[in-house]
Amino acid sequence: MFALDTVIIFLLLGLVVGFFAGLLGIGGGGIMVPVLTAFFLYKNVPVEYVVHLALGTSMASIIVTSISSMVAHQRHRGVIWSVVKIMVPGVLIGTFAATYIVSHISSEALATFFAVFMAYVSVQMFLNIQPKPTRTIPGNLGLTSVGGAIGAISAVVAIGGGSLTVPFLTWHNVNIKKAIGTSAAIGFPIAVAGTVGYLVNGWNASFKQDYLFGFIYLPAVLLISLMSYFTAPIGAR
Repeated sequence: MFALDTVIIFLLLGLVVGFFAGLLGIGGGGIMVPVLTAFFLYKNVPVEYVVHLALGTSMASIIVTSISSMVAHQRHRGVIWSVVKIMVPGVLIGTFAATYIVSHISSEALATFFAVFMAYVSVQMFLNIQPKPTRTIPGNLGLTSVGGAIGAISAVVAIGGGSLTVPFLTWHNVNIKKAIGTSAAIGFPIAVAGTVGYLVNGWNASFKQDYLFGFIYLPAVLLISLMSYFTAPIGAR
């Protein structure tokens, strides 16, 4: 059985992640990865695997969160499906390919990249640079390429892509609420491709533990998802 404090940590994490996933169209990796990394270190997981497990577990937890958030935004007609449809192929390829690369990178390098990326996102939000009124959404090739880049970066930092998709769409003069809803929808294929990638590419890792599948720690996924499923619609509303 799992310690009560462990169960509480994962449930509270799911509560917070679900709310912000619905509110901002993100997957919640920016919140989950640091907490999960600290948890795995506390549980004496070898240092060379802590970030990989945090990334894989976070990505798998985003699946349920993204579904709940996507459905909630769709009820309010906040998803631009024409954009989602074009970006998904690039998203799937970019996300899965990046998980293979991640499996060959050290935890220290991954942690550094994660910190730098989050700092970039923070500065981007703080500056709040507005686009030119004439800027419009790119064509099919442009959207597919951007989808690939968003998927790849999302896999490396285990996010649902909202930190990239929302600014990209608003920069092309998409209404902020529709940008968030569309980002939530794109987060689902990112989460699925990322989960499969972290499962496959982490399967032969030398570190073994109960309930661990590849780079995915199943108990954390189930408990986080349990709460996020209910709190994501609250954030979306």
